[in-house]
Amino acid sequence: MSGAVNIWDYAGRRVHMVGIGGSSMSGLAEMLHTDGFVVSGSDSADGYALDKLRRLGLAVYAGHDPQRAAQADLLVYSAAISPNDPERVAAGERGIPQVERAELLGQLMRGYEQTACVCGTHGKTTASAMLSQVLLDAGKDPTVHIGGSLDYLGGGSRVGGKGVFVAEACEFNRSFLHMPPTMAIITNIEEDHLDCYRDLDDIQHAFEQFVDLLPRDGLCIGLADDPRVMQVMQRSGRRFITFSLSGPADWTAGGLRYDEHGCAAFEARCRGEAKGQIALRVAGDFNALHALGALAAAVELGAEAEAACRSLSAFAGAHRRFEYTGTVQGMRLYHDYGHNPAEMQSAVSVANMQGRRVIAVMQPHTFSRVKGLFDGFLTCTQAADITLVTDIYAAREIDPGDIHSRMLVAGMRAQGIDAHLTPTFDDTERWLLEHGREGDLVLTMGCGNINLLNDQMQQHWDDRQPPLEG
Repeated sequence: MSGAVNIWDYAGRRVHMVGIGGSSMSGLAEMLHTDGFVVSGSDSADGYALDKLRRLGLAVYAGHDPQRAAQADLLVYSAAISPNDPERVAAGERGIPQVERAELLGQLMRGYEQTACVCGTHGKTTASAMLSQVLLDAGKDPTVHIGGSLDYLGGGSRVGGKGVFVAEACEFNRSFLHMPPTMAIITNIEEDHLDCYRDLDDIQHAFEQFVDLLPRDGLCIGLADDPRVMQVMQRSGRRFITFSLSGPADWTAGGLRYDEHGCAAFEARCRGEAKGQIALRVAGDFNALHALGALAAAVELGAEAEAACRSLSAFAGAHRRFEYTGTVQGMRLYHDYGHNPAEMQSAVSVANMQGRRVIAVMQPHTFSRVKGLFDGFLTCTQAADITLVTDIYAAREIDPGDIHSRMLVAGMRAQGIDAHLTPTFDDTERWLLEHGREGDLVLTMGCGNINLLNDQMQQHWDDRQPPLEG
């Protein structure tokens, strides 16, 4: 049914979105609302995204309401929503057309002169946020859709002119194959989403299919240090540009150094020629790489290099990307969206740059991911001093009964990691308040709802503090 749907046939009519609280879906809801569609939607739980959409005047709610969904003219659903979802079933019984989120995004991208799509197993959100900020500062008036929230944008989406559309291109469920890219920025290609891919070769093949969507005069920009990225670009037959901190590559970082928080400063060079100085406010060598990739893309899209370097130096980061959230009992709390072993290992490496005792709090995400990447999860927090593991966040999946966080903890301990099972947020908070020390860095990691633990701890701590004397 979805293949026959054209979103523009529903202009001014009611579009109901199931899973509207997701980072991409909530952004698409804002874009449709701006374009004059009547948008409603539901999600499994309340949260920041639904609150923001309510403030915009959208009729959104937590839970299922099949009767309300059946009053829509078109239903949009995310890949996480089962065909058996009560609202999808009700819409189907009424003959209401349905379209998947990725297909909707691809339709909204058509008609732009340039569509810059940032893809990769991880780093997509930060790299696309960096590129969006640079293009905004350069006066390019981009339309933007990323998978996170950037204060500079006022969220994760922005409706601008028809010159440039910057989009985060997600490989999950091969969603990015619905996009019409003219430029592909590839951050890396690694193992993830093994619930919909056979293995790493299958993942690479999907990236090759994505790059093949480029026009013959399209452009690839990719990480020179990743052999799979290089294979994809070389086999594409398209022009490609490379970036690396040390080279050999087209864009490199000269005089690379890090401050006490792990933030990189360097001279951006293109084929050996100095283009400007960058002093990042976001930590980690991977963010220095994201900045080089975003810079290369921005220059190709018409931004002036030195001004782009200044913009990148002002980039404060997207929410849920190694984000400092507050201090509780002398412990500094951070949160990172990382949800596969490579991302978690990178986040822990950044935490270690501060020279503090690091307590990593892992919320494993989906049973299939934990099973597919089990060995990687056992060692990805090895550089932390202590690891706490919560229950697995099911997301779109049903518990198969053959995998549990206690298996991760046992495996971690066998690897010499000081790991503890703290199934719930209350368990985790209690452990941290009992065993944490002043000066510790507590890093919560996961793309489920583990960020709410930071909020919970901060709220409980603030509530216990004596009121300020006036």
